[in-house]
Amino acid sequence: MNFSAENASRKCPCGSFSRTGAAIVTVAALALMLCAPEPAAAARKTGFAPWADLFAPPRPRPKLRRAALPAAVPLPKARPAEAPVAEPEKSESEKQPPAEADKTPTEQAAPALPPPSACRLALTEAIAIAPSIPDIKGAGGCGGEDLVRLEAIVLPDKRQVSVKPAAILRCPMASAIAEWIRTDMAPLAQSLGSTISDLDNFDSFECRGRNRVVGARLSEHGRANALDVRALKLANGQSISLTDRTVSRATRESVLHSVCARFSTVLGPGSDWYHEDHIHLDLMERRSNYRICQWNVWDPLPQVAPLLPAERPEDAPRREVVAKSDAAKPDAAKPDAAKSEAAKSDAQAPPAGKARPPTKKRRQTRRF
Repeated sequence: MNFSAENASRKCPCGSFSRTGAAIVTVAALALMLCAPEPAAAARKTGFAPWADLFAPPRPRPKLRRAALPAAVPLPKARPAEAPVAEPEKSESEKQPPAEADKTPTEQAAPALPPPSACRLALTEAIAIAPSIPDIKGAGGCGGEDLVRLEAIVLPDKRQVSVKPAAILRCPMASAIAEWIRTDMAPLAQSLGSTISDLDNFDSFECRGRNRVVGARLSEHGRANALDVRALKLANGQSISLTDRTVSRATRESVLHSVCARFSTVLGPGSDWYHEDHIHLDLMERRSNYRICQWNVWDPLPQVAPLLPAERPEDAPRREVVAKSDAAKPDAAKPDAAKSEAAKSDAQAPPAGKARPPTKKRRQTRRF
């Protein structure tokens, strides 16, 4: 099949229409361009000319003025020879003293400790081994200030009385305990032929209510102002248990008089059942300097009698036996009466094959 430009009009009838339509579009575009008003005039009439920038000539850019540079830049003067040598600046870590530079950031940020109290200055290592500890501030007023950990008490002869375990106390309470041991208890131990080696600490600081009752008033133990003492141990192995009734009454009364003269509260056996096995000591402040001393020094327990009587000594005189008289002899009629009573009991007894009916016993009520 042959195809050429000459035969295009014959074979494709749309070709003539395409040429005619292109000519019509060209003529219409030229007419619009010739008949359209000037963009500036149209903008003034309508107030809106989105195509104004397309036909406007480009605006000239403003010229930038450059500052005139100096002909020569002035240089600084030379440093005089007699001027002091400038030291290089130090960093913050180098400015601090060596001791402070070695500290960690948390230690540097810690607040400064308050100055020591008069009690702390008086409680030296010649009296007691009691290092200071930070203040304790708990809930409900629990804790205290000017606290120490009483580890040992130094006697006048330089011997130490260990506090086992170490007691956390306020400084005035620790000082009172040390003075009590040094002044009163050390001479008492010497009178017994020995020296004090240990102080049995039953309880010191504990954030709790009185007698460990839930909801009770805060105890002096919660304020680090009390100490519970159970016994004083001697160097020879003996022990002065303050609530043991086997200990000499005179010894326990000596301890009673000494503690009641030094402490504002003394509770022991007889005060309540919470203090039957130890002695409570504290320095609670009350109105008019009121003191409480409740400690009953019980007498020693009585000796238990032996279960069997002692054997009769061999050198003891023989026992005299009284001869029986005729009046003491039984009458002849009495054996017959006994036999009749025995026959009656045998007659009333059930046969051998039958068992006696059980009898109900009455229950006895006992009171404790």
